[in-house]
Amino acid sequence: MKNPQHNERSDNGDVAAGHVRIFDTTLRDGEQTPGFSMDRRAKLRMAQMLEALGVDVLEAGFPQASPDDFAAVAQIAGALQHTTACALARCVPGDIDSAGRALEHARRSRIHVFLSTSPLHREHKLGMSKQQVLDAAVAGVERAAKLAHEVEFSAEDAMRTEPEFLAEVFSAAAAAGASTLNAPDTVGYMTPAEIAERFAWLLANVRRGPHVVFSSHCHNDLGLAVANSLAAVGAGARQVECTINGVGERAGNASLEEVVMAMKVRGAWFGTDTRIDTRKLYPASRLLSELTGQNVQRNKAIVGENAFAHESGIHQHGMLKHRGTYEIMRPEDVGIAETRLVLGKHSGRAALRQRLEALGHAPDDAAMDDIFARFKALADRKREIHDDDLDALARGRDPDAAGPWRLTRLDTSAHLGAGASATVKLVHDDGHAVAEAALGDGPVDAVLRAMERATDTALQLTRFQVQAVGEGGDAQGEARLTARHRDRDWNGHGVSTDIVEAAAQAALAIVNRIAQQQATSTPSPRSTKAQGATA
Repeated sequence: MKNPQHNERSDNGDVAAGHVRIFDTTLRDGEQTPGFSMDRRAKLRMAQMLEALGVDVLEAGFPQASPDDFAAVAQIAGALQHTTACALARCVPGDIDSAGRALEHARRSRIHVFLSTSPLHREHKLGMSKQQVLDAAVAGVERAAKLAHEVEFSAEDAMRTEPEFLAEVFSAAAAAGASTLNAPDTVGYMTPAEIAERFAWLLANVRRGPHVVFSSHCHNDLGLAVANSLAAVGAGARQVECTINGVGERAGNASLEEVVMAMKVRGAWFGTDTRIDTRKLYPASRLLSELTGQNVQRNKAIVGENAFAHESGIHQHGMLKHRGTYEIMRPEDVGIAETRLVLGKHSGRAALRQRLEALGHAPDDAAMDDIFARFKALADRKREIHDDDLDALARGRDPDAAGPWRLTRLDTSAHLGAGASATVKLVHDDGHAVAEAALGDGPVDAVLRAMERATDTALQLTRFQVQAVGEGGDAQGEARLTARHRDRDWNGHGVSTDIVEAAAQAALAIVNRIAQQQATSTPSPRSTKAQGATA
């Protein structure tokens, strides 16, 4: 049975406080993105992260879609402690009953029923008259109201529905027991001005009680989902339906992190707030990326790798003086450790000197002139300059020098359930060769362990990233490794059609950089092991 006390608290209280509910549909609408499917364990991990993030309502799935979807919704509904668990259903008895059963053990439950209302959908999708749509909407809401604490009604393709008929359907749904009325821009067609006008009109013309909340659900086909969602909020909507990283069908949904941070940073303008713990936005984004294997674009607002990174010399100079010159929010506020001043061909002397000093170098003006000139030449050849490159420049070495070791042989094998093994043969500039074998958790780990033994260099892998360069079965893979040696991180990168070979090249680059640094700082004889080994 529906819990009236819950409805009183969540609806009346939120509206009076200017609270905008965040309705997350990452696990339902977002999971419909091609390539984004998750198993039940992954969905539960994501749901727990979303509850920690503070979303008000979590749409866990569409129980009638499949037995696995039903089981996932039921598991998530039983696990949530504070967030309202929501299940999607068409306005048909089977869907609604399935949603009710899936939500049976939820502490707070909502059934989200939807029905198309636009002339295009009525004629070509449903084959229903206006009266039939009205009757189905009322019957669906009434049935759902008996099975959950709350009912939300969505008019699919609302923004292409006749406004007068849309108001009639919403009024009937509210009278039947719906406490949330969702007017989605299903195909991402509207502009912010149109959305604002439509929501203002609906709020003025839909007959409803004071507890009924209007909701916005915008798709991003024209890149306007976030702007349209915020325009709806400005017009009086008090729920936004959105997804982490903006995932969703076609071009995606409104991005949760962008909607939330826009209201936080421009709070005085919107006069609203959310319950989101914004410090968990970046971790939530990274978890979704990890679970789906889909990377976030580098320039994605709020959570992209470049969102708080500055390479331009002009920007870096301003940031060194006062971060407010080029940042309107703090990276810490979204869960990112710190601003990054990325050193590349657009960087200036101020940022370079600041980074060199952080690495323990204090070049005078003459030395700085030389280092800066070599830095610019290096930056023309490389996308990004790492700390070990800067260290080499400061010590007068060539960062691109191959180093003393060459890889002449690599054999790896992986064994299902039993780890992997690798054999490497390295040849030193002085002519000595070393061959070593090692076991590891995987082929990359095994290669790293074998190189450790061959060069007597302790390495702790802290980051491993692989991405395709080009398309097709013969595309090259680019591997980027970060390994820790004596409390310092070293970076390496390699490219090959074989990703294990690319990783081996990256590991070799790290080993060589460490060897070069040791040779220029405190020269020491090579290990007796390396001196005496032969192929």
